[in-house]
Order: sequence, then C-alpha cells, then structure tokens
Amino acid sequence: MDERLTEQIALFRYGVIAELVHLEPGTRGIYQRLMDKAEKTYQIPGTTRTRVAAQTMRDWLRKYREGGFDALKPVRRSDQGHSRRIPRDVVDVLVSIKEDHPPWSVRMVIDQARQLAEIPNSLPLPPSTVHRLLAVRGLMERRPAEPSNKDRRRFAFQEAGQLWMSDVMYGPCVFAEGRRKRQTYLIGFLDDATRVIPHAAFALSENVAAFLPVFKTALERRGIPERLYVDNGAAYRSHRLALITAQLGITLIHARPHQPSGKGKQERFFRTVRMQLLPQLTDTDLQSLQALNRRLWAYVEGEYHHAPHRGIDGLTPLECWARSAHSVRLVTPDLDLTELFLDQAKRRVHKDRTVSLNGRLYEVDATLVGTTVTLRFDPDQPQRPIRVLLDGKSFPDAHPVDAYANCFVRRHRPSDNLEVSEPHSASTSALRLSELRRRIQQRKDNE
Repeated sequence: MDERLTEQIALFRYGVIAELVHLEPGTRGIYQRLMDKAEKTYQIPGTTRTRVAAQTMRDWLRKYREGGFDALKPVRRSDQGHSRRIPRDVVDVLVSIKEDHPPWSVRMVIDQARQLAEIPNSLPLPPSTVHRLLAVRGLMERRPAEPSNKDRRRFAFQEAGQLWMSDVMYGPCVFAEGRRKRQTYLIGFLDDATRVIPHAAFALSENVAAFLPVFKTALERRGIPERLYVDNGAAYRSHRLALITAQLGITLIHARPHQPSGKGKQERFFRTVRMQLLPQLTDTDLQSLQALNRRLWAYVEGEYHHAPHRGIDGLTPLECWARSAHSVRLVTPDLDLTELFLDQAKRRVHKDRTVSLNGRLYEVDATLVGTTVTLRFDPDQPQRPIRVLLDGKSFPDAHPVDAYANCFVRRHRPSDNLEVSEPHSASTSALRLSELRRRIQQRKDNE
C-alpha cells in the first residue's frame, strides 16, 4: 500500500476517534458515542465504503491507546478485497445480483444467488460476510441524510488546555522587503476556558508556513491542548497540520462553513486588539514586522492578560489560568517539537546522487541512487540539516552540492587496480585531501 495512502487512512481513523482518546477506558457514554458515529457517513480514503461499525471504531481506539498514531496505520493483507470463506465465482454472482437489483436486501441477494447458481446449502453464506463484500464495492444503499437543524447553544470549557481556538485577522501594513509596505495578518490562539493567549504573532501571509511557527511557540509556552478549534482556511486544512496534531494527540476540529458564531471568543479578542492596540501603534512600531510583534507581545503580556474579563466572572486571564491549569499537558524534554514540525517531501535520487529541493541541489548517500527518498527539513531555517529516510530507515544527512570540490574527488573506474596496498592508498588519500583543502582556501581568499 502507498505510504501516503496509509498515512491518510491513519489520519481519517484518528479524526473519527479523536474526541474519545482523552477519555479514560470504561468512561460512561463511550459506547453510545460510537453508536452515534456509526450512523454517520464518511469519505473513507482508499475505499468506496461510507460507514464504519462501532466495533471497528472501538478497535481503533484500543490500538491508539496501546501504540499511538502509528498503530492506526493499516497492515495490508495478502488476500485483501476477497472473502476467505466464499469462492470467487460465488462472489461474482452475489455482486452481479446486487448491481441489477440495488434496493434488494442482503438476504434477498443470497436467496437469489442460491437459486440462479445452484449454490448448495452446505456452502455457508453469512449475511454479515456478504454485506461486507457488497459494501466494499459500494453497492449498499445509503441511509437518508440527517436533519439540517443544528444545535447552536453557547459552550464553555472549565479547565485550561481543554480547547484552544485559532483564527486570523487582517493587521496593519508594515515596511518589508526593501522598504516596501506589506499587509500583515495576525495569527492568534486563545484558550477557551481562561481567555489566555498561548501565543499570537503578525505574519506576512496566512498560509501554513506562517501558521505553524506560531502554533509551535504556543505549544512551548502553554502546553499541549486536548482540542484545537480552527477555521476552514487552507492553512487549517493542510495535511501537515493534520499530521502534527494527530501525533500530539490533539483533536483537530474545523468550524462549519459560514457559521462564525462558534469562534466568538476569538473574534472578541481580535476586536479588543483593534480597539486597544492598533490605534496606539506608532511609526516606529510599523517600521518592521519584528517591531510590530514586539509591540503586540508587550500588549498581550503586560495589559491583556492582566485586565479583568467579564466572560470569566471578572477574573483576569492569568488568574483564571492559575486556578485551572493543573491538568495542562506540558511539553516534556523527550518530545522534540522541532523534529515533529519538520516538513517533508519525496524526491527521486538521480544518477549523480543528487536531489532537488526548493531550487537547490543536495547530495545524498551513493547507495540511494535510483530510489525515492523522504526528505525532512525546516522550511523556515534552510541552514538546518536535511534528514534522509528510505522505508523508515535513516541515512546520512543531505548536504548542498559543492561542484568545485567535486572536481577533486577521485572517480573509480573498472580498470582501477583495486589491490593497491593500504599504506599507499592512505597516503594518496591524505595528499588529495590536503590539496583539496588548499584549493578551497585559495578560492575563498580570491573571493
């Protein structure tokens, strides 16, 4: 199975059970929630099926608790897609009958198959097995859609870290890129129970590359939330964000389109920023993005967090946080957020052992020529090492191609004498290395 499809299936499974992973095993009401989820239809990656059984979701929940996100990845069976109990020719008859008579029940399909194909009664045709065979091929009738009326009651969590919400606000223009003015976007996070701002920052765009550094800093400052409630923008729908939240055990919740009422608390913070901070900005604050963010952080930590808030009974956000932050899951030293937030891309290694990434050529291990490797890198810090993986196994980091240095690397030919004595080989290598260093230093001096 394709690695990307495997990852998509694991993300789908996590999304189905995400709101239950934080509950203790045996918590009252879990089974009823699973039954409610089993009544819904889904777009399941890699199959035409649209429903998931409650027992299947319970198995996913157990696997996640035992092995984390990776345990949700499917393990391909050699006989996948075929019944191990029903012969292939009988399966073809069952499928053909269902295609010709879509409204028929599974029992009616089985009865008709026994009559047409003269299937002996000694061959068992369990309805559950036949139903699964037909459902895999998308032949089972869908149930009516759920009612459109929605419950829009106001909600509020009680403990810090139970729910964060995030959104983007248009900010002021600042000087950037050679003194040219650029529009800014305020990317903010808000803790629902305490109104604390885990982190917020102005950026020059609202894409995923701008969003993730703000999210990473928020996690480092205020811990890992149980849920993250976001909009439907491209940054929030990105595969990279879905993967990060799944690996951290965060339930990613997307707001329903055209229903901004669920983000009222976040909008209230943005309104406060527009009323209290933006009118006080000076020309100095708008000279650069860094200056604007310094002013924002001073306002959040020095004013907003210390101001009484009507929505939390007149307490300040920091006072409310201090009362309810006992259960916040902090980032422990064994959790490497930098590694977790690395971006990745697949590249095929050319014959000259190079790969191309973001317009630059990199050299990788010579044994990887002709393979497709996974590169993990930090797009915000190009100087960081680029990790190279193949089938989950790590190889030496990729490094930028130095075409000049490669001029002095000896190429092995078939006619080369491979039985050169070790002392001679070692001395020759030392001389070549010394000459290479001298030429590189000479080139640097000339530049």
